[in-house]
Amino acid sequence: MSQEALLSLRQELRKCFRSLEASRTVWGSALEECSPLLSSLGNLAEQLRALKCVELLNTPLAKFPDLQERLQHKLTQAADTVLSKLTEKMDALQVVKDSISKQVFALFQLYEQNSDFLDLRSCVARSAISPSIADMLEWLQDAEYYYRVQYVQRSSLLQMLKPDDLTLMETAPKRWASLDSPSREERISDALFQVSFFLESE
Repeated sequence: MSQEALLSLRQELRKCFRSLEASRTVWGSALEECSPLLSSLGNLAEQLRALKCVELLNTPLAKFPDLQERLQHKLTQAADTVLSKLTEKMDALQVVKDSISKQVFALFQLYEQNSDFLDLRSCVARSAISPSIADMLEWLQDAEYYYRVQYVQRSSLLQMLKPDDLTLMETAPKRWASLDSPSREERISDALFQVSFFLESE
């Protein structure tokens, strides 16, 4: 195996895992900020539904002209505001997803460019401080796939939400939470733990 190719590949692997670690933190923070927004959206949907079910003309509030319409307009505006904030959070998630994809794509490009110098034995060799190159490539590929799919699923869900579709808005918090994948997150955490000595051995 070319020593130069090996050194270059290992440097790119370190770069990818460090980027993954930083990006994972940003992703988690953005998701945490989404949860209360989804809850607010669900609450607004419940209020809009309740408003549709009550006839204010038959209550003491009848003396306020156009109150029902004004309340509906206010609640709809609030829902639009929440949806706008969620779109901003999705923009942050897209930055993370794109960053990880770009890093992993560059890594595999480098691997392919040097494939003539990489023999199988060297790619699967492990040491006390370093997983094999094959393992690390697989972990990064899995992580890139996970964040890409997560982004597409969550983005698709938000694109379906409209202030006039109360059922979708009411169920949005549960549907959003159902997209969580603790086992996949744990696999990424485990991969980062297994490369910790490798990252420090530069």
